[in-house]
Amino acid sequence: MTRYALILPLLLAACADMPFGGAAKPASATAPDEVRPAERPATIVAPKPPASARTADQFDTTTAADRAAAAAAPAEPAGEKSLGTTVASLGDPARPGFWLETPLVSAPGKGRVVYPGSGKSSQVDLIPIDGPATAGSRISLAAMRLIEAPLTDLPVIEVYSGG
Repeated sequence: MTRYALILPLLLAACADMPFGGAAKPASATAPDEVRPAERPATIVAPKPPASARTADQFDTTTAADRAAAAAAPAEPAGEKSLGTTVASLGDPARPGFWLETPLVSAPGKGRVVYPGSGKSSQVDLIPIDGPATAGSRISLAAMRLIEAPLTDLPVIEVYSGG
């Protein structure tokens, strides 16, 4: 009986640190905002939108030259690799540039997205996110506007790496 009296407080102390559901949090776990990959400098550096931004035009701070560069065909399209299709939602509109957060890649890289509805494409920074390959992706406002995908819809887009 004294053995149980010594073990019980240790078990209770160990269980107190466990989140609901019984799975222990690893000692090396990071805060949720630290789980995302480190941001890479974008090819096109657009300024952040003003705090007073309320419309798509105000949030999209890319210039006509930025959009032309992103819309340009890749220098080596033969080097591209199709990663498949994904359902894309609008990502953080306050985050400037041309990017796609997607589970279709495991490491940051350059790529291109195509919206079959318009036939238009945009070069983007591919940013990995956790999830199965069938999970959806988040696309930047600038890229979504460039490929003429509806901002309030969940368009299916084609994703290519390389390029």
